[in-house]
Amino acid sequence: MNITAAMVKDLREKTGVGMMECKSALTEADGDFEKAIDNLRKKGLATAKKKASRTASEGLIFSYIHMDKLGVLIEINCETDFVARTDDFQQLAKDIALHIAAANPQYLNVEDVPADLVEREKEIYKGQIKNKPAAIVEKILEGKMEKFYSDNVLLRQIFVKDTEQKTTINDLITTKIAKLGENIVLRRFARFQLGEKLGAE
Repeated sequence: MNITAAMVKDLREKTGVGMMECKSALTEADGDFEKAIDNLRKKGLATAKKKASRTASEGLIFSYIHMDKLGVLIEINCETDFVARTDDFQQLAKDIALHIAAANPQYLNVEDVPADLVEREKEIYKGQIKNKPAAIVEKILEGKMEKFYSDNVLLRQIFVKDTEQKTTINDLITTKIAKLGENIVLRRFARFQLGEKLGAE
């Protein structure tokens, strides 16, 4: 299949990956756009794994305030100050902060979810799926826990600006690692909403 410049441009805009990588991915996928995206994600994940052991101590603290009623602070790290100052890295920080404002995640990683909460959720779900074979219960339970994590864990959430492609925040970071060539770590975040704790006091 003939890979046109328009196809390459479209894929680049969708993924943020360089033109040559996009052309190569489309060629490998024989022009199949979705398959090309999957190929780029796999390559990005491989690159991210190679770089994951490298120390990321530079970066920035990014703040986002919405109409003086909602605020988000994130610390996102990379390896060099040079990358921290790039438009790509700063756009990533902005996108993640906007996502946190909209999606209100409770935890950064799955490992951050308290073990007692995980067990409580599992017990609730088990109570909803009684009288089924154990193997089926386990499968349903697995699916329900995945849904719980995707609702509450930042890195598992679907990016609010790209729900169509089901891009997670982790995918977003992985793509930027592949593009910028440095390890990137989202270290922590805080979300403040005016008056949100008043009812509990």
